[in-house]
Amino acid sequence: MTVSIRRVVLDTSLFVNPDVRFSLGVTPTEALGNFLELAREAKMLEFYMPPSTFHELMNFVNEKQISGEFLLHLRQRPPRKHEILVPGYLLYELIEETRDRVNKGLRIAENGVRGTEKRKIDEIIQDMRKKYREALREGIIDSREDVDLLLLARELDALLITADQGLVKWAEKLGIAWLLPERFRDFVTAAIEQSGDQPAVD
Repeated sequence: MTVSIRRVVLDTSLFVNPDVRFSLGVTPTEALGNFLELAREAKMLEFYMPPSTFHELMNFVNEKQISGEFLLHLRQRPPRKHEILVPGYLLYELIEETRDRVNKGLRIAENGVRGTEKRKIDEIIQDMRKKYREALREGIIDSREDVDLLLLARELDALLITADQGLVKWAEKLGIAWLLPERFRDFVTAAIEQSGDQPAVD
């Protein structure tokens, strides 16, 4: 009997988000190094990351401190964008959500202009930036990296590891299994222990 392989797609938040990477390390470079230690043991797990996401991750780490072995355990693979079928209704939902968020952004701008007489300009801009970011960017997929992660996880029928609420929301719409980074170490450790205790079937 051979060990059945489970595929896992990783978002950069696992390594770079200070609020969720604590189980792996204090810095992105340390988190990446500790991931490598786990990946060595987790023979029954295959880890993937789209190249666009991988390049984004490299902006946060000291590549000189990362072993070349890392490339063996984190496979770079782009999704087959022209071959993956996605339900049409999701496109309609994305368009409606984008339109609603743009309208929210307009209302925030209007309220900001109305308040110029009573507040300082810098204070108004800072407040508008915060509200605008919440209205337009939180809880939505808003980058090519987000789309690549979703499409690759769907293509591979993989578990998606992310702290991005927009990715979580759309993963659920597409039927993609997901896990928050805070539980990643527990997940990998449990997989290692289970494979050692019980033989898996093909």
